[in-house]
Amino acid sequence: MVRYPEAEARIFKNVFVCKRCKSKVRAPNMKVIAGKIKCRKCNSDVLRPKRKK
Repeated sequence: MVRYPEAEARIFKNVFVCKRCKSKVRAPNMKVIAGKIKCRKCNSDVLRPKRKK
C-alpha cells in the first residue's frame, strides 16, 4: 500500500490512545504532555501516541 503524506497526517497527527480503555482522542501534543487532556470514556490522563504499523 502506498502511503501519502496527507493521509498519514490525517490518521496519525495529534491522535492519542488511552492506555486503560484503548479509546482514541484527538488533541494537541503540548496539551497531552502537560496533562490537560483526559480520556472521555474513563477520565484517565494516561495517553500514548497512536502506533504506525
